[in-house]
Amino acid sequence: MRPSILRRLLRSIASTAVLGVVAATPNTVAAAPPAAAAGGLQQVTGFGTNPGNLQMYEYAPAGLPAGAPLVIALHGCTQTANDYYTHSGWPKYADLWKFAVVFPQTTSANNSLSCFGWFDPAEDTRGKGEAASIVQMVEHAKQQYGSDGRRVYVTGLSAGGGMTADLLAAYPDVFAGGSVASGLPAQCATSQAAASGCQTGPQKLTPAQWGDKVRGSYSGYSGPWPRVAIWQGTSDYTVYPANATALRDQWTDVWGIGQTPSSTTTLPGNTTRSVYNDASGQPAVETYSISGMGHGLAVSPGSGTDQCGTTAAYFLSSICSTYHTGVFWGLDQGAPGGGGEDPLPAPSGLTVTGVTGTSASLSWGAVAGASSYVVYRDGSKVAQPASTVFTDTGLSAGTAYNYTVAAVNASGAVGGVSSQVTATTTSGATGACYTATNYAQVAAGRAHTTGGYVYANGSEQNMGLYNVFVTHTLRESPAGWFVIADTGCTA
Repeated sequence: MRPSILRRLLRSIASTAVLGVVAATPNTVAAAPPAAAAGGLQQVTGFGTNPGNLQMYEYAPAGLPAGAPLVIALHGCTQTANDYYTHSGWPKYADLWKFAVVFPQTTSANNSLSCFGWFDPAEDTRGKGEAASIVQMVEHAKQQYGSDGRRVYVTGLSAGGGMTADLLAAYPDVFAGGSVASGLPAQCATSQAAASGCQTGPQKLTPAQWGDKVRGSYSGYSGPWPRVAIWQGTSDYTVYPANATALRDQWTDVWGIGQTPSSTTTLPGNTTRSVYNDASGQPAVETYSISGMGHGLAVSPGSGTDQCGTTAAYFLSSICSTYHTGVFWGLDQGAPGGGGEDPLPAPSGLTVTGVTGTSASLSWGAVAGASSYVVYRDGSKVAQPASTVFTDTGLSAGTAYNYTVAAVNASGAVGGVSSQVTATTTSGATGACYTATNYAQVAAGRAHTTGGYVYANGSEQNMGLYNVFVTHTLRESPAGWFVIADTGCTA
């Protein structure tokens, strides 16, 4: 018997101790997707030598342009490619944002529960087994659809999430980003015996030690690292939440950005998102903690732009993780150079010009060739003004909101995204107002000087030159935090 076949047989026999054993039922194991109608999920054969013995399925929307992104979506144990296609919501956004999706599938020939081999070095390392098969699918799809090789992403649930982390570590030159849902850190386990231990509690390693597992997966690599989203339910007792912490430690260390979030916001579905920015202020790692959710992929059935998927085993109603993952990767921003034009640059000078208890005002520099601008709040589009100023209303008091802006050309192509700024609304109660010259505001401790200019304490709004000729009204709310309030605020 060939060694590879023997290895798969032994792993299959032992697999009842591995991810996915919960709620496994005979009628869901290794079931092949049904024949798909034209334009739906399609099987592809002959995509490569296929050392991992996987099956390739794909979906591409009508009118897919050349240069579009490519997403690889990996199912969990006891699932099929068709399950992930049907319930995850990826086809909806492929249609909406125009990109192709590949759904790899493993079967009981590899593992009795159809789990990807995230714990087997013969399957999850560079140039080996299932990992190599998936990369062959990437290359086949890129040639078939003319996909942009700079915008290839991978996502997966459970065992598929563990394989996603391994792929990001082994092939950072292939994948620009990843999303791990209820999954494991890269190279958490390198044997069948260690797999179950990772699920219930990964090793107590430092961030640097976790990061070394990524760096060691492709020794000598010096290029850019993938941007990583991490999704985890707090009540997951199949893959414990400690894995999300280890994933966060691992990828923030790889990026060299530390483990303190740049911002934390609340999203629908009892979800808390923590963002870890890179040196340029762009999100490099994001974690999504869903309070009370068990083991599965978060979906939110509905017709809204930020709603997706259908509920089923391991597809749990909470929030559309697919939407937020796509926004994190920038899939909603259109293909660079859409309409045959060069993409517009990112707007510069995005600034918070004022806040109240329910609103935040922004301004930014104009971009030549822009017909409008897209304003994103916490990663979601909230407006598309024609001018370079915008006031976001209906906000909650005493809450931090993160904003970015992108320019849109006459063809509707969205350009680069600006650096992020944070606006914190006031506590809701109107605070005391103080009208005085800039010199007096500094003397009173409500503002400070830098480089000859005066800045309000707390909001850091530029008040102009440090002299007695410029006068502003400052409102204090909360204590020690001052914003410019030249109108509507009586001193």
